[in-house]
Amino acid sequence: MKKSVRIFWRIFIGGFLAFVLLVILCAYGVFGEMPSLKELENPSLLQTSEVYAADGTLMGKYYLEKGNRSNVEYKDLSPHLINALIATEDERFYSHSGIDFKRTLSAAATFGRRGDASTITQQLAKALLDHQPGKNKANRMIQKLKEWIIAIKLERNFTKEEIVALYLNAVPFGDNIYGIRNATRTFFQKEPDRVKVEEAAMLIGMLKGNSIYNPRRNPKAALDRRNVVLNQMVKNGKIADAEATKLKAIPIKLNYNKMDENRGYAPYFREVLKEELKEILKDTKNQDGEPYDIYDDGLKIYTTINPRMQEYAEEAMYSHMPVMQKILNNTSFIKDGSVWKDHKNVLDAAMKNSDRWHNLEDDGLSDKEIKASFYQKVPMKVFAWNAKREKDTIMTPMDSIKYHKQMLQASFMVMDPVTGEVKAWVGGISFKTYKYDHVNLKTQRQIGSTVKPLLYAQAIEERGMNAQTELERSAVYFKGSGWVPSQKVCKGGVMSLASALAWSDNCATAHVMEQVGAAQFSDFLARINIPTKIEAHPANALGACDLSLFELMWGYSIFPGRGFSTKPYFITRIEDRNGNTIKRFDYSVNRKEAISEITAYKMTQLMQGTVDVGTAAGLRGRLGAAAMGGKTGTTNDNTDSWFMGYVPQLEAGGWIGCDDRFIHLAKSDTRGYGGFAARPIWEYFMRKVYADKTLGLDKAAVFAKPENMDNEILSADPLATVPDLPPPGAEGVDVGAGTSQDYNNEYIGPESQKVPEDEDKPKQKKDTIQTRRDNSNSGDVKPIGAPIEEKKKKKGLFRRIFDKKDN
Repeated sequence: MKKSVRIFWRIFIGGFLAFVLLVILCAYGVFGEMPSLKELENPSLLQTSEVYAADGTLMGKYYLEKGNRSNVEYKDLSPHLINALIATEDERFYSHSGIDFKRTLSAAATFGRRGDASTITQQLAKALLDHQPGKNKANRMIQKLKEWIIAIKLERNFTKEEIVALYLNAVPFGDNIYGIRNATRTFFQKEPDRVKVEEAAMLIGMLKGNSIYNPRRNPKAALDRRNVVLNQMVKNGKIADAEATKLKAIPIKLNYNKMDENRGYAPYFREVLKEELKEILKDTKNQDGEPYDIYDDGLKIYTTINPRMQEYAEEAMYSHMPVMQKILNNTSFIKDGSVWKDHKNVLDAAMKNSDRWHNLEDDGLSDKEIKASFYQKVPMKVFAWNAKREKDTIMTPMDSIKYHKQMLQASFMVMDPVTGEVKAWVGGISFKTYKYDHVNLKTQRQIGSTVKPLLYAQAIEERGMNAQTELERSAVYFKGSGWVPSQKVCKGGVMSLASALAWSDNCATAHVMEQVGAAQFSDFLARINIPTKIEAHPANALGACDLSLFELMWGYSIFPGRGFSTKPYFITRIEDRNGNTIKRFDYSVNRKEAISEITAYKMTQLMQGTVDVGTAAGLRGRLGAAAMGGKTGTTNDNTDSWFMGYVPQLEAGGWIGCDDRFIHLAKSDTRGYGGFAARPIWEYFMRKVYADKTLGLDKAAVFAKPENMDNEILSADPLATVPDLPPPGAEGVDVGAGTSQDYNNEYIGPESQKVPEDEDKPKQKKDTIQTRRDNSNSGDVKPIGAPIEEKKKKKGLFRRIFDKKDN
């Protein structure tokens, strides 16, 4: 043998052995950990968690960029997607075993001028490895070898159909959209099995460069690329040439609607739910032994929210809040800016906590320079009461701070008083601008006269009072605390307990507190499960304490709930990505008997006085309800306005006020009282739910009278002792509903937005296309689900190398 030939063979054999050694080292993880066969059979592609309403409506998702994906099975893919993918990305997909050596040699011979030789399986391997491109040729070669190894493992353990499904679930489609289901939903508002040929071609065309061929950003390039894909489908016999010609003449028609945290149903609720889930799941482990992560474990969270009620609750708030905002804007100390005279520290704190301040600080500007910029007018978007909830304007950043702080906030919550199921949750006026939730347990405000029904219930339960009990209308002196209320506001005389509650009389209520006792009332609030500890102060009779709307709803459940205190709950069950139930929630554990059924029934009759002739006069009659209870609440200087109400089948409550308590309506303005400021939201909502027959609310429903109840008179006529108009700061008389039409405001509509039509209900569980090993040592894989031809495994050097670590 010639010397040159010997040298050639030595180099060839040496190179081959070096290559085999390199492959073995890669397979054993010397150059970085490789996924095991088990991990490949159950790929841990990040997957979005989805939140569903009680009727199966998709409310929204939790994800972190790559986690924003919803996996789809092969049988739910349109044939057009599969044909377009294989025709464009890997024509020989069904004839190779993960690596197309013909394309690889061609690419190597032309130094890549004929395109990338990566097969669909290799691209999937790359997605599973999730590594960044190598910084040098050596690193890139190692990465490519790893992709080859994983590609061959995938081909040996998955069917071709499964590889296609895995691939389409993994790849990015631009705009931080991952997976084919999210892509079809986002760009066309349809499921992957319903896309047309030209739509499939556009989506597959994006895979070559999801920014370059993004139809929103580069429509011309996207159209040209789509037509290239159509040509490839013709070349591979997937569509006829005539059909392709016709399709290429069609412009790209998008129905783009990308979901983000601001979209979907009940955004405030979903934000609170997210924190609740983290707490619930922190001690629950997934199949890898790690705590569940709501951002990438593909959980399905089923809630109690009723989408129709959620929409009506938001409509109710948005129909009335522009009215209240206009009233506030016309208040003298708001109009002239004097409201900020003694609160410069609030503005300074807001300025220094703003993104603008931090960004300019990062740019190296001094505090003096940054502060000066806050007094220079610039173009900006601000919140506005219109359909978009924003408007373009020019103002100084400091004026923007004042503007947004002077917006009245509101909250509204609806629940089933017997089960505690939360039906609707509106935490503010616009989640897009104001993320702070005003419903949840941690957001507390002074509750005013909404506390009185709880005090009266204790007086009836433990002190033997009844509707006819006469109460003096005079201030009471409490040792160590002083007069409650101020002596000068009480006019004297007597009134029945029924009238005192209907008209929310502070002077008469002070005598109820005198009989009950401040310490005993604090204990009573704890016994009915109010979570916040209320200190024993006589002024609590008038609502001087702070509670959240969530807690008030909890406390008020004792009235329509027949004496049971029922904690509001909003999760029914949590499932993992495979449909296995992780946790299930039962409302019965949230109920506790707090007062007798007889006392609860008496209170439902007494609280009817408020909505018939009292501080919310005429409400029951206007809605045509056979039975209803309610209570208004207003705190000093009109800082907080409340209305809590219920019917036999439903309980709802709402609050209005500014986040900074010194911003409020004039204290002499009766439009700040609960009967005007908060009650119209409740009334609008109830009018809508009564009109919607699908919700099953019966206007004729009444509160069930206990069987063992005696025949005592349950109520006194509140009109028999009508008190004088209360002074400013107390409860006021009804001064009319007021509507948005009075102020020429446009219809705004709910903030919740329905997600794409085909996305709104979870599909029935189907057999999943995945694989399962049998108990033999052959490594055979049995497909589960749709019958797919099983692949035969080959033995040999590479088989032993690739499967060594797994066995």
